[in-house]
Amino acid sequence: MPSGRRLDLLDPTPFDWDDEDLALGLARTFRWGGHSAWPHPLSVAQHSISVLYLRRAMSTAPLDPLVELRELLHDAEEGLLGFDAISVIKPFLGDGFRQLTARLENAVFLRYGLPRWTRTEHALHKRADRLAAASEAVHVAGWSAQEVRRTLKIAIEPVDEDPLHAHYGGTPWEPWPAKLACERFLEQLAALRQSAG
Repeated sequence: MPSGRRLDLLDPTPFDWDDEDLALGLARTFRWGGHSAWPHPLSVAQHSISVLYLRRAMSTAPLDPLVELRELLHDAEEGLLGFDAISVIKPFLGDGFRQLTARLENAVFLRYGLPRWTRTEHALHKRADRLAAASEAVHVAGWSAQEVRRTLKIAIEPVDEDPLHAHYGGTPWEPWPAKLACERFLEQLAALRQSAG
């Protein structure tokens, strides 16, 4: 890791990385296989912040800071692994890959003191995550809404409004350079960790 820490992917512990390592890993791990209709690919770091904002928008009441932190970190294991498997290939990766990512996810939950998903909370998270995926497919990867339904099997209609634009400005849906994605993810992570105590 850039911090000098070492992560054993097969036997990870919560002490194997620091926040900067994680943010950089997520900023350099790309969604959609690195394909994009923009000059930069979309990072998992930017996607993670989008899911957080979408999940907030779906809630009628303020979310607990730990719930928000869990939303932000929902793909943290991908940043540690440096790989975001495209959904259509996941079934071919098998049980070994599922066990590997589960161990990494468990280490993340322990490090950040995250509560385990309840069935209801996970369903709400998946709705925000799938809404982000459908919208990214259209606005970042250049798919049609019909392709999203047919190929990704996501029935949720993509949103036109970029959930990050009101907060960060810039061009809606444009992927951030890795350095900026890393900085913004770290800001969100630090703020939520402070709020969660």
